[in-house]
Amino acid sequence: MSHEACEPETPHLDFEGTTPYEDYVRADVLTHLQHTLSDDPGEMVFLVTTQVMELWFTVIVHEWETAANALRGDDVPTAIDALKRSVRELEALNASWKPLGQLTPAQFNAYRGALGEGSGFQSAMYRRLEFLLGDKSASMLVPHRGAPRAHAELEKALYEPSLYDEVLRLLARRGHAIPEDVLRRDVSRRYEPSPEVESVWAAVYSGDERDEVARLGEALTDVAELVWRWRNDHLVATRRAMGAKAGTGGSAGVAWLEKRAQKNVFPELWTARSHV
Repeated sequence: MSHEACEPETPHLDFEGTTPYEDYVRADVLTHLQHTLSDDPGEMVFLVTTQVMELWFTVIVHEWETAANALRGDDVPTAIDALKRSVRELEALNASWKPLGQLTPAQFNAYRGALGEGSGFQSAMYRRLEFLLGDKSASMLVPHRGAPRAHAELEKALYEPSLYDEVLRLLARRGHAIPEDVLRRDVSRRYEPSPEVESVWAAVYSGDERDEVARLGEALTDVAELVWRWRNDHLVATRRAMGAKAGTGGSAGVAWLEKRAQKNVFPELWTARSHV
């Protein structure tokens, strides 16, 4: 019996232009977007990590917009699926703090000057993420006046219902007693907690936990928890790197982050638990 040697299959290596992988992923573009402004080797880590965070913001915004659109059409399963995907993506986003979480002041100062007036609060995609959570402010469009596309996208998001607005409208359509002033509120303003909405969530959580709305509430709570963890990880990393000094771009630094970390996302989902 003859045995022919089995040669390992060789992948297709010869392409007329760029590889199909490059055409789809645009890896050459992504890996050449890093232009450091100092001689410190740590700046590359800071720059790449920040760019990775921007990509995760983009994915998460996509998921929450998908969820909001599904809720508008009373498609709760699709909304829950999108929220669950975003939970895994938020976990990856939060892990992005690992390379930066233990910077000493000396290490950060070695390239901090390269940021100039740059600051994370100027991120247009992060601002869209916050708008979707209901934390809106027209003043946050001002930094983006010089970038027409980003400004237009942010302005559109400002005047559209947030993800939580769509949740509350769904609850109202399902017969829950969401007040008219909540349903008709100016969606371009920051969402403020409502005792009546708290009572609705308390009633939902006092019922069948397998109910579709209860499962939606838990998916939203998972999101809210990870957003809170993101804010706290940001706060701790900043404390380690620069203490209580003023932040870049004229921000208040740690003081501003402390204020942000104290705020709950989807607030009534948390306070209602005291009444179940």
